[in-house]
Amino acid sequence: MALTIAQLAERLGAEVAGRTEGLDREITAVQPVAAAGAGDVTFVADRRHEAAAKTCAAAAVLVAQTIEGLAAPQLVVANVDAALITVLEHFAPTLKGPTKGVDPTARLGENVQLAAGVSVGPYAVIRDDVRIGEDTCIGSGCRVGEGSTIGAHCRLDSNVVVYHQCTIGNHVVVQANSTIGAIGFGYTFLDGAHRLLPHNGGVVIEDFVEIGANTCVDRAKFGNTMIGAGTKIDNLVQIGHNVIIGKCCLIASQTGVAGSSRLGDGVVLAGQVGLADNIEIGDGAMIGAQAGVMNNVEAGKKLAWTPAVDVKEAARAIAYLFRLPKLAQQLKRLTAKVEKLEAAKDHTGRG
Repeated sequence: MALTIAQLAERLGAEVAGRTEGLDREITAVQPVAAAGAGDVTFVADRRHEAAAKTCAAAAVLVAQTIEGLAAPQLVVANVDAALITVLEHFAPTLKGPTKGVDPTARLGENVQLAAGVSVGPYAVIRDDVRIGEDTCIGSGCRVGEGSTIGAHCRLDSNVVVYHQCTIGNHVVVQANSTIGAIGFGYTFLDGAHRLLPHNGGVVIEDFVEIGANTCVDRAKFGNTMIGAGTKIDNLVQIGHNVIIGKCCLIASQTGVAGSSRLGDGVVLAGQVGLADNIEIGDGAMIGAQAGVMNNVEAGKKLAWTPAVDVKEAARAIAYLFRLPKLAQQLKRLTAKVEKLEAAKDHTGRG
C-alpha cells in the first residue's frame, strides 16, 4: 500500500529535515541505499552509508540525525532499526493466511486437543495425546509426536518435525524442515561397537523463541534440553542433547553447540561458532564468527579465533600473523649476511 512521504513521517512520528518539498510524493517500497529508486524509502543506520545516501535516488531517507548534503527529505527518528521494522511490515506482501481447522488430508491420533483457531495443514500428522494452543498454525507435512504440547499463537512451517514428549511455549516460530527432539549424538564403546545411550528426556522451548530453517534441537538423555524465552536461532544450527540456553540469546547460522553446554542470558554466538561439550558461557558473552570455544567463558567476555581468545588478543595475533611473510624475508636477508660474514672469517683464518 503506497504512502506519501508526509504520511510515512506521521506514521513513524518522524521529524522531516533537509529538503521539505514534494512531501506528497508516493513511496511504494523500502530498499537499501545502493538499490533505492524514485519510489522507495531507504535508511542510514550507521555512518558507513552516509556517502552512498547522498548520491542515491530514494524519495526519502530514514536517519537518526540529520545528514548534511543529502538531497532527499530526511525522516529523523529515534531508532532507525525500529522505524525500519514498521516500514517493512507496512510494505510486506499480502499473503493468504492459513485456513482454520484441520485439512482433510491431515491425520490426528487419539485424545488430541486442539484449541480454538488452530490450523492443521495438508498431510500433517498429529500423534496421540498432543495438545495445541489457540491460533497455532501447523504447516503442511508437519509431524508432532506423541504427548507433545505446543502453546498458543505458534507457527510451525512446512515439514517441521516435533518428536514425542516435547514442550513448546507460546508465540514460538519454527521455520521449515527443522527438527525438535531427535535423539542426540551420545554413544559409548562396548564390546567392539558404538552403543547409543538412551535419550529418555525431552525438549522445552519457552515463549517467543524463533528457530530458523533446517535447525536441529536434540532431546536430552535425562531431564530436558532447554531454549530460554526470547532466544532467536538462525538456520542450520545444531543444539546438542541436554544443552541449556538462556533467555534472549542470538545464535547465528551453522553454529554447533555440543551436549550439556550451558549458555547464560543474552549470549551471542556468531556464524559457524563451535562449542565443546560440558562448558558454560556466561551472561552477555559474545563469540565471534568461526571461533572454537573449548573452555568456560566468563560473563560479558568477547572472544574470537580458534581456539577462542579475548578479541583484543585475537586481533594482535592476526596482525602478527600477517607480518610473518615480511619477517621471513628479513630473516632470510639476515641469514645471508651472517653466512657471508662467517665465510669471510674462515677465509682469513680469524675466528
